[in-house]
Amino acid sequence: MHPLRYMASLTLTELCALIGETLDESLAGSFWVKAEISSLSERGGHMYLDLIDGKTAKMRATCWAGTKEMLTAYFESETGQRLQPGLNVLIEAEIQYHPVYGLSLSIIGIDPSYTLGDIARQRQQTINQLQKDGLLDAQQLLPLPTLIRRIAVISSPNAAGYEDFKHQLDNSGYHFETQLFGATMQGEQAPKSIIAALEEISGFDAVAIIRGGGATTDLSCFDNYELCAVCAQYEIPIISGIGHTRDISVLDLVAHQALKTPTAVAEWLIHRMDEQAERIRLLLTRLQRTAERQILIRQHRIDLLQQRLAACNPERIYRMGYSLLTKNGKVVRSVSELQEGDTVTTHLADGSRDLTV
Repeated sequence: MHPLRYMASLTLTELCALIGETLDESLAGSFWVKAEISSLSERGGHMYLDLIDGKTAKMRATCWAGTKEMLTAYFESETGQRLQPGLNVLIEAEIQYHPVYGLSLSIIGIDPSYTLGDIARQRQQTINQLQKDGLLDAQQLLPLPTLIRRIAVISSPNAAGYEDFKHQLDNSGYHFETQLFGATMQGEQAPKSIIAALEEISGFDAVAIIRGGGATTDLSCFDNYELCAVCAQYEIPIISGIGHTRDISVLDLVAHQALKTPTAVAEWLIHRMDEQAERIRLLLTRLQRTAERQILIRQHRIDLLQQRLAACNPERIYRMGYSLLTKNGKVVRSVSELQEGDTVTTHLADGSRDLTV
């Protein structure tokens, strides 16, 4: 090795310091960066993220505790959801270099409108694909059972919305049978969890996918194409009530019936039973009236027959002055049947007498 080069060499610490100084001079200030959140964790009040740009770039990022509370609250209030893996974000960050931990970003700001636009774009792509595949209205072709009594429920087991749903049905006065199929109802694991629950269900009148009572209002998992495609092709009618009031998820669009909350789903089921009960009551009333009308008609016919029978009664004829003549117990219908000296009997209204011809 050349002696001069050896004398001009740097220690690793010195090289790292030089890199740091160069970055501070040439890349001072902050930058707005577009990236996808690959992973996210929180420790000690700080938030640690891995940011990626497809498969071409990856970098660590940190949002320190003092900034994190304000930044996440702002993002959630504007988008209605948490920062989580899978979201595309536009962040304001400063470049940091550490001799041990290397290059990273320090997040100091975020633009929620960029994420909202990306969510809307992905949602529309899901809708377009479902429409192209002929699945958007597939559930609507399924007939609803006349009585929806046996209901499979997909929900988080401890969700307040599920308890409200059960309470409504249990106090309705109708005999509903429900079975819970527990699933994760928020975050990136929700679509696979709900699909797994659907695969366990068979033999029910309807499936209620409900969510409510949680602290987060994240709905992005219900715009997932795979989940929506499975629901659209499901052989049992699906009723959604995923606890939102402003927005309609793609799952709502493909479901047979879409309602706002778990309580609204229960009320819809009860109302449908009320309608069927009223139909049965009207049918019973109509049947009773028809039966009464049939009885009156039959009674009228009987009365007419009785009148005819009364008109043909021999005693009535006798009372009019007519008599019946018999010979040896047989009715005499012609004078040719009589000979002089025959004994005959005449029958009158008040008795009979034997006569000799």
